[in-house]
Amino acid sequence: MGRIALHGNPEIEIALRRSARARRLSLRVSRLDGRVTLTLPRGVSTREAIVFAREREAWLRGHIAAIDPEVRVGIGAAVPVEGRQLRIEAGPGRQVTSTIDRLLVPGPADRAGARVQGWLKARARDRIAAACDGHAARIGRTYGKLSLRDTRSRWGSCSSDGDLMLSWRLIMAPPAVLDYVCAHEVAHLAEMNHSAAFWAVVGGLCPDWRRHRDWLREHGTALHRVRFTD
Repeated sequence: MGRIALHGNPEIEIALRRSARARRLSLRVSRLDGRVTLTLPRGVSTREAIVFAREREAWLRGHIAAIDPEVRVGIGAAVPVEGRQLRIEAGPGRQVTSTIDRLLVPGPADRAGARVQGWLKARARDRIAAACDGHAARIGRTYGKLSLRDTRSRWGSCSSDGDLMLSWRLIMAPPAVLDYVCAHEVAHLAEMNHSAAFWAVVGGLCPDWRRHRDWLREHGTALHRVRFTD
């Protein structure tokens, strides 16, 4: 995969992706980080790709400008925790602690982002494990391993072996949203599909699941824009 650039302010770097299945040239701007990908069908030259991109430069710049900037976590910044924005301040002692509106982080300022991330992951594991345990008990099922990851394509998954995977970034969402995702994945222990029967199980565990799913669709990308380390 090669790259081209559209010069200007700022310069736009475009990743070229060749696809035997593509029928036409297509541009994609990631809502997450603004990265631009240009897909080329077989036989289309790089020169043609450059012309195609230049013709759509105004469209590209408009979409890139509309993407919210990343939030870099550090002293003085704010980070969402269970649906509330907490301001990060230097704190005493050895452990990260929280108040109603602040997150107190001890130690060197250049380590604040990493320490906040570690604190959030530990909190996420506690909240997610409790939610999954509760939902599994309600439907009379058990799951295998529970793992937390930083996935971008999905918020959770359930394997055919009954292992659950969920994104630790759910701890930044409102508690009801985290609970919905846990209910969704636990429901797959009973229905390994997205049939009407599956959604009936989800509805039994989380009656207001549509509202929480909509919240993720609208705000989920913002959770991925929070950067804790370089």
